Amino acid sequence: MKEIQLTQGKVALVDDDMFDEINQFKWYANKQKNTFYAVRNSKTNGKCCLILMHHEIIGRPSNGFETDHKNGDGLRNLRSNLRHVTSRQNNQNRKNLKKTSKYPGVYWHKQSKKWCVLIRINGKQNYLGLFTDEIKAFEVYSQAVNKIGEKILK
Repeated sequence: MKEIQLTQGKVALVDDDMFDEINQFKWYANKQKNTFYAVRNSKTNGKCCLILMHHEIIGRPSNGFETDHKNGDGLRNLRSNLRHVTSRQNNQNRKNLKKTSKYPGVYWHKQSKKWCVLIRINGKQNYLGLFTDEIKAFEVYSQAVNKIGEKILK
């Protein structure tokens, strides 16, 4: 793996065989929410557009998909760390930002002193309940995910 220098003292990592192709451009660090990504500007038909380094490496995703950095580091642009996934898969891969549960969909609700279960379906957050046991809370979340999967397969 090789490093490509970015602005703001950041570097992006790329596979050795991609280095010459990627490094011919001036890349800069761009922070989106809590993650830095390597980007560059380009002009197409007189319009300026933003090019993401990870799209240069594995291509732009098809409609309904997005690019995921498996380890959550937007500057680690190695092919082994990149994949095209659905938004749901990408969100499941996110670290639990509240760091209250090791299980997806489960977090500690301070006011009730119980485990709260939420699931997001088509962009809408759905409340599944409060539980005294973290594992039981995750079981409820898992059952909801399985029901969604069954509906999709029918």
